[in-house]
Amino acid sequence: MIETTSCGGVVIHKGKVLLLYKNQNGKYMGWVLPKGTVEDKESFRQTALREVREETRAFAKIQKYIGKTHYTFRGNEDIINKTVHWYLMSSESFHCKPQQEEFFADAGFYKKHEAFHLLKFYDEKQIVLKAYEEYDRMRANPNLKPRARKTEARPTGARQPQARPTQIKQTQNKQIEKEVLL
Repeated sequence: MIETTSCGGVVIHKGKVLLLYKNQNGKYMGWVLPKGTVEDKESFRQTALREVREETRAFAKIQKYIGKTHYTFRGNEDIINKTVHWYLMSSESFHCKPQQEEFFADAGFYKKHEAFHLLKFYDEKQIVLKAYEEYDRMRANPNLKPRARKTEARPTGARQPQARPTQIKQTQNKQIEKEVLL
């Protein structure tokens, strides 16, 4: 089994979320969120921003870390166990263009309910719902700063900040992880 880590963004502009449609060699692959593999000496935040930019050409800004998802799939030669770290992001416009080299055929911003029905994977649907909860909270009170984010994992060798664990956040994150694994 190969362990791998990716990072991605839930980019929201004017209440709509950015999705990509993947169609590889004429085969429907589904609607997904932008994400990709962490490169050497790259932070998770850097990876998320780079992948959103590469895959969609959208300029996004990170608002906060919103959690991680896990899934397993069969690769060409082995089973892949992937962890994806997600960030809520904002964009200043609806401009986007799919990266054709990665077999993305379309990109666009969709309303919450549309995105929920278009997304192919359950874990991405759940992370979009979590992102909208935070987005709505931030819109309801523009003077609020994003909630203190849960300490996110760092690449091996990176300095780990001291975490101040809170019972509520740990419970919420465990619940999301349980839902994602179902």
